[in-house]
Amino acid sequence: MSRARVVVALSAAAFALAVVLAALRVGEAPGKLSGWQALVLGIVQGATELLPISSSGHLILVPWAFGWHYLEQHPEFNKTFDVALHLGTLVAVVLYFWRDLVGLVRAWFRSVAARRIATGEERIAWYIVVATIPAAIAGAAGESFIEDHLGDPWQIAILLALFGVILWLADRVQPTRTMEGIGWKGAVGVGLAQCLALMPGVSRSGVTISAARLLRLDRDQAARLSFLLLVPIVFGAAVLKGVKDVLIDGLPPGSAGPFVIGMLAAAVVGLVAIWGLLGYVRRHTYGVFVVYRLVLAGTILLVIAAGWRGKTF
Repeated sequence: MSRARVVVALSAAAFALAVVLAALRVGEAPGKLSGWQALVLGIVQGATELLPISSSGHLILVPWAFGWHYLEQHPEFNKTFDVALHLGTLVAVVLYFWRDLVGLVRAWFRSVAARRIATGEERIAWYIVVATIPAAIAGAAGESFIEDHLGDPWQIAILLALFGVILWLADRVQPTRTMEGIGWKGAVGVGLAQCLALMPGVSRSGVTISAARLLRLDRDQAARLSFLLLVPIVFGAAVLKGVKDVLIDGLPPGSAGPFVIGMLAAAVVGLVAIWGLLGYVRRHTYGVFVVYRLVLAGTILLVIAAGWRGKTF
């Protein structure tokens, strides 16, 4: 059996397991996040983390729309659940880009040992390292401010629309470069752009794809660079939060089942999202995602204006 078929079979089995665990309410506690809610949020994370439409925004908007207040009322639980969801999408990217990632890691160590950058693969590896640094610093320094001041639905709507327009403008640039040709300034620029994704509604993949397109990468290369950048930033965040919130403080009671369900769903849907996006953008523009962002932003503002939901959550 080919590797692709093995991945498909395992993915189908993993998603079926997540559904069964949710149906049987395995590991959940009364009054807390249910297995079905975790399944929905895992699906949302897997799709929106990798598509240019904002995972952090959707993970706020879905509970807001359905009136699920548990995560909002229990921020410590929310943080650890967020780690589980991001681990799921990290698994998806690693599985899909396994050969690329192994090659890049080897190239980076090879260049360190040789004390020079000799190949295009080595340059890409270093560009990813450089582009990760600004987001890592910004995330560590600004996490509390963002949690306290950003993330209301009305703010998410504005950022969805604003950065949707930016994606549309960036996507009109004609490609003339490859990933290895973005240069050090380009790598820093992508890294600074990635910092903006800390604001719910911006989209990490969306803003890095926009930056890459502005650097004149084609749509496929821009998406691939965005996916590769996810690995170090999400791995680092998962390790830091996992050590503090899981290993040291321990899993909150009634969280094991929802955590496993959400992580499995995020991983499987994340794989589908990567495959679908790369296949789509080889033949189409990012316009469909721009339209989605604008329509969603308008819908959010309409719901708030009509009084069906509050402007804050």
